[in-house]
Amino acid sequence: MKTAAYAASKAGAQLAPFSIDRREPGENDVVIDVLFCGVCHSDLHQVKDEWGGAKFPMVPGHEIVGRVSKVGGGVKKFAVGNLVGVGCMVDACHGCRQCEQHHEQFCEKGCAYTYNSTEMDRTTPTYGGYSKQVVVTESFVLKVPENLDPAAAAPLLCAGITTWSPLRQWGCKKGDRVGVVGLGGLGHMAVKLAASMGAEVTMLSTSKAKEADAKKLGATGFAVTKDPETFTKLAGHFDLIIDTISAEHDLGAHLGLLRPYGTMVLLGVPPSPAAVHAFSLIGGNKRLAGSLIGGIQETQEMLDYCGQHSIVSDVEVIPVSQVNACYERMLKGDVRYRFVLDLATI
Repeated sequence: MKTAAYAASKAGAQLAPFSIDRREPGENDVVIDVLFCGVCHSDLHQVKDEWGGAKFPMVPGHEIVGRVSKVGGGVKKFAVGNLVGVGCMVDACHGCRQCEQHHEQFCEKGCAYTYNSTEMDRTTPTYGGYSKQVVVTESFVLKVPENLDPAAAAPLLCAGITTWSPLRQWGCKKGDRVGVVGLGGLGHMAVKLAASMGAEVTMLSTSKAKEADAKKLGATGFAVTKDPETFTKLAGHFDLIIDTISAEHDLGAHLGLLRPYGTMVLLGVPPSPAAVHAFSLIGGNKRLAGSLIGGIQETQEMLDYCGQHSIVSDVEVIPVSQVNACYERMLKGDVRYRFVLDLATI
């Protein structure tokens, strides 16, 4: 099936109209007419080939919400008209230990990412959600609650699960003190989700200007990390810190904000390795962890929870023709807090 899309032809190129071939649906495939696709900061990194190994032409986009337009004969969970989502993966081997434990993101044979990857045949390129249609195997399609705004729900497929997963893994609960470092696409979702779980949330930001927004999102505390006094006043304060920052910063100083047995989870990827003194962890039996996305089962759990609690991302919906301009604005931090492409405009 010929499908209209926006693609980068080479590293660093502007995205432009492009036509891709989507496969005809097989027995277990779902065809989705894309309504909205969130713009993740990783899209920008991939288009610029900043992480290496990029495949061109590249159609980015892994925060996809749309409606089912066709299903294969063996599809049982979805019907035409269903509101559905597709996140960072479109397939995996289904048979390894990680897949069997519902951690498809760590498939031992390597999962098929939604774009800049290949299908499990390791030959057919995958193209993402900056397109009119996607075709995905049934087991990697997610049900999106109908009560959620589909545009604002799109970033849940990446920013939502990326912050939900560590909150669940480390047992965020009522009464916990949670610090969120950085108020951006990930940070604003971490605040919303942690607050909804009953945690006492403090935003840790370099900018005092973000305090009002943090409070609206559910934070009850706010501290400026450029102020050295912050690390004295809040020493040993937090049970859990969710660190979303992709810029270089002092991890040791932030670890000092944890109580004994507390955990700091890294979600952002700074450009250079960070130095952490062993005493930052040994003093207090603290843990420094990392978290990627979640598996399909966990992502569905997150979507169901967001439906029950009416949680979505704060978004700015734009026509697809403005995608290059939105990339420039992302570099300047000029978004509150996620761009979403309206695929009706392609």
